[in-house]
Amino acid sequence: MTLYASRNPADFQIAGSPDCGSVAGSGGGCRAFLSSTARNVGVQSVSATNGSVGRIDGRGGMRMWGRTQSWWDIAELARESGFQNVPRLLQTDGANNVVLSDVELRNAPGYHVYASNGDGFTAWGVRVRTPASARNTDGLDVDGTRNVTIAYSYISSGDDGIGIKASTQRTEHVSVFENHLYGTHGLSIGALTAGGVDDVFVHDNTITGVDAFGTPSATSIGVRIKSASRFGGKVENVTYSDTCIDRVLRPIDIDPFYFGLEGKTKPWFTGISITGLSAANSPSGAVMRLNGLDSDHPLGLTMSDVQVDTPNVSSSHAQIAMNGVTFGGERPHLKGVGVSVTATQSPITPPICTFPPFPNA
Repeated sequence: MTLYASRNPADFQIAGSPDCGSVAGSGGGCRAFLSSTARNVGVQSVSATNGSVGRIDGRGGMRMWGRTQSWWDIAELARESGFQNVPRLLQTDGANNVVLSDVELRNAPGYHVYASNGDGFTAWGVRVRTPASARNTDGLDVDGTRNVTIAYSYISSGDDGIGIKASTQRTEHVSVFENHLYGTHGLSIGALTAGGVDDVFVHDNTITGVDAFGTPSATSIGVRIKSASRFGGKVENVTYSDTCIDRVLRPIDIDPFYFGLEGKTKPWFTGISITGLSAANSPSGAVMRLNGLDSDHPLGLTMSDVQVDTPNVSSSHAQIAMNGVTFGGERPHLKGVGVSVTATQSPITPPICTFPPFPNA
């Protein structure tokens, strides 16, 4: 069974806001298709005998009623300037104990799931099936939320696969494990980190640069932490372990200069650990970034049992400890302003990687 979202922008219009279904000088013109501020709210379906689950389809690639463009066309028009006013598929704000289970989300006009300012969020067995080319269609995002679990899910989308944000409130106590990402911008923290992010454990996930439809993404990313001084804050105590990456353009991307957006807040990434990571079949031009903001806010990173097949890496203002790490088959030799590396070369034991196909049912 499938629940379809309306294609009529008027059904999502927020009074007094920019025209829903347009590019404007600001966003926020559309309400979400499904939204809640209640406690103990959830979306769940029952799996059929063939493995299929209930679906919610945002029809983002279909032409809007009374318009010549789709929601995704609007997002592309906003790439050069302005903001797309498109609805999110599912949104909660201030809702505690939110559960998504055994449901497939398709073709969101904007973000698929955005859960903000709550205590308790669980996504278990969720499928997000959207092309990598659909701009700004994040899979599962949490913002200002504590006690988060995202597990056993399959995510194909046109932006962050899993996004951990903290726009105004702290996000903490987050577990992300046994998920499979396809053609996305990866396991991502940021870009909004002003509220602070703390205590994040990311374990046993796979990331491939090809989406659920077999199309390689032109912007695929693996492990990602991003922010900028426009909306920066402290990101600390983050562990990535047993991460498998295949055919991804930026296997590891840690950067506090997101789109060069300047302001008065300072992003600081410290206490970051990457243990057990394998990245193979990287496309031509694949590159990594390991950057801190400045000498007062350096990247604090520990890496062990990490094997990445591309040698291309840039780094600045970083304090990095390495044990059993190779980039391009060789021990890394990082050079950059303010970069300090402590390295030992023990035998590498990267994770054993298999990449399951996106479920067809």
